[in-house]
Amino acid sequence: MPAPSTSFPAWLTQWLHVQNIVHWGAADLRGFSTPRDAAGREFPGAISWVVPVNPRVMAQVQHGPTQAYAAEYDRVNLQINELAERLAAVLRDRGFQAQPLAASVRSDPVNIRGDFPHKTAATRAGLGWIGRHCQLVTFKWGSWVRLGTVFTDLDLPTGRPVQRSFCGRCRRCVEACPAGALTGARWSPDLPRENILDVRACDHWKKENYRQYHEGHVCGICSAVCPFGLKLLKKSAGTGG
Repeated sequence: MPAPSTSFPAWLTQWLHVQNIVHWGAADLRGFSTPRDAAGREFPGAISWVVPVNPRVMAQVQHGPTQAYAAEYDRVNLQINELAERLAAVLRDRGFQAQPLAASVRSDPVNIRGDFPHKTAATRAGLGWIGRHCQLVTFKWGSWVRLGTVFTDLDLPTGRPVQRSFCGRCRRCVEACPAGALTGARWSPDLPRENILDVRACDHWKKENYRQYHEGHVCGICSAVCPFGLKLLKKSAGTGG
């Protein structure tokens, strides 16, 4: 068995740099149920990255979604999907198996899930932790990000999986959720989603109150009130941005 890789290929880091992807990593997904490659084998890993959302748009969502937020949601998801398709093509051209994971596609409407959680790949890649609002939180941008994932069999040095929450005693997202869908539980990797989020209560509230925004599939309040995100506005004000 070959020794695991200890450095990223220069062509990969250069490609990601050109795309202005600055916060990314590789996730070891062995032991997880992942999509299968052309040979029917589950992908052993993935490349995960974040795309920051416009902080001024996010700050306006603290009391409910806006048309600007819906447009930003579309813009960033389109950017992620385009990047994922192109990265997968680059990997295949070099002889590796690769499959992009679409942004924000609910492939299982009964259980309100996608094909695989982007958040799992991101935490396994060491990019952040899951907040009390059941979303990825990064130190630099808080949860004011969207996530991209490409499964691959390319051998890469994987990040150190994040094993704990850094939210401390903060409960702003829990208190702000208009659906009362957040339990307030502190995340750990083995904690089921249901212990953090009542996904049906969340989904019902959005469809009842925000149907004008993507037919009730977006809200954003819990992310908008996150202090790790709000600090971006303070930094921007401090630099005159």
